Amino acid sequence: MLKTYKIERFLDDECLLYLPSSVPLNADSLHQVSLGSKYATASCNSHPNGRNVIGISSKLCEELHFPSKLETISFIINDDRVYLGPLIGIFTAGFTSFRLNPIGERSSFFSKLLSVQSALGVIPFVFGEKHIDWENGLIRGLFYFKNNWETVTVPFPSVIYDRLPNRRSEKKKTYNEIKEKLQTQYGIPWYNPGFFNKMDLFERLEFDEKVNRYLPETNSFQSFEEIERMLASYGHVFLKPKNGSLGNGIHKITYNPNLGEYYCRFTDRDEKKRLWKFSTLEQLINKVFRKKQLEKMLVQQGIPLLHKDHRPIDFRVHTNKDENGSWQVSAIAAKVAGAGSVTTHVRSGGEVKSLNELFSLEESKIYEERLKSAALTLSTAIDQNIDGFIGEIGFDLGIDQNEKVWMFEANSKPGRSIFAHPQLKQSDLLTRKLALSFGAYLSQKALLHPGEMVK
Repeated sequence: MLKTYKIERFLDDECLLYLPSSVPLNADSLHQVSLGSKYATASCNSHPNGRNVIGISSKLCEELHFPSKLETISFIINDDRVYLGPLIGIFTAGFTSFRLNPIGERSSFFSKLLSVQSALGVIPFVFGEKHIDWENGLIRGLFYFKNNWETVTVPFPSVIYDRLPNRRSEKKKTYNEIKEKLQTQYGIPWYNPGFFNKMDLFERLEFDEKVNRYLPETNSFQSFEEIERMLASYGHVFLKPKNGSLGNGIHKITYNPNLGEYYCRFTDRDEKKRLWKFSTLEQLINKVFRKKQLEKMLVQQGIPLLHKDHRPIDFRVHTNKDENGSWQVSAIAAKVAGAGSVTTHVRSGGEVKSLNELFSLEESKIYEERLKSAALTLSTAIDQNIDGFIGEIGFDLGIDQNEKVWMFEANSKPGRSIFAHPQLKQSDLLTRKLALSFGAYLSQKALLHPGEMVK
């Protein structure tokens, strides 16, 4: 991890940079200082007072568009240049005109994300397409200093963290144009691009021998006969939108062979839980789904999950790449389904619980180890099979009644609702730190080993 230093500013009409006295320095070889895409010719020396801080002259701050309220920073030296930062741009959409909530209801998430800056020495800010000044190579970025949002003009960043809120914003033509331009013309690494397509992801992973044991049978909707076959094999199946999120549009279909009846459990558009009964599968499908809707659905094997008070349990497991580019598990929580709900999502009445609230100490240890092992193996496999630089994944995993782990979904932009649980505050902090630490790792790799950046 990069070492973090306090910043000391001083007035001077020349571009001067004083580096910490503890850093070995050949001042004769250092002639340039960079912040993101901007650089300036400067005189670089060890701190004249022997202090272990970074000193930056007012002229150098002006040349680099250095944020005036930044208090800590890290740096690396390569060839004849000192690279400050890195400057991490967090790209998103959904901005508002409200000063206290400039990114709407997600302002709280972003303020927490930016607040870990002082501990890491990186320089994170939030921006969208309307904040980019292409002509001057500058961005009007949103910073969070001392519990306040501020707009600061900074250079193009060293690396970009994609936090677009939904698939709709991702499909906009301008998004791909911006991403392509910043990546190709400016050479800026872009991580966590794109939402996963559920069916595409399963198809990419099913031939990987290390992970296919975690995958329930999952198929694009083809015919009634295929659902009948899967119902005969598994007792129940789930129909899910291929590009759905937050549990929206998920239907559980069950067949009772003794009564010859089919049941469909789902939540309707008015958030009401429904359980409908049919005498044939064809009646069920024709009543519940529109034809065009079916074309966008997948059919997934039902799993007899662990239960608590007759309510199924699954697990949200977050993984992140760290400052070394290695995967680690950053959070694990159990989710208990709401009464009569198809999913365990909180908005459908589900409850977030820690493992030790639901299981004995011995069971908790066993389940935690199995979930960690599965999540790390799956993260590596997804990383190898999906284009782009992936820095975090949120998994929905299940454990069946034979204690086997299953992967139901993997999300490239995982939600944060589980972190409302009081026992997950440290995990929340860790995921935020790791999200930016990986950005620092990518920027260093792009700088020091550019030939290894092809992904």
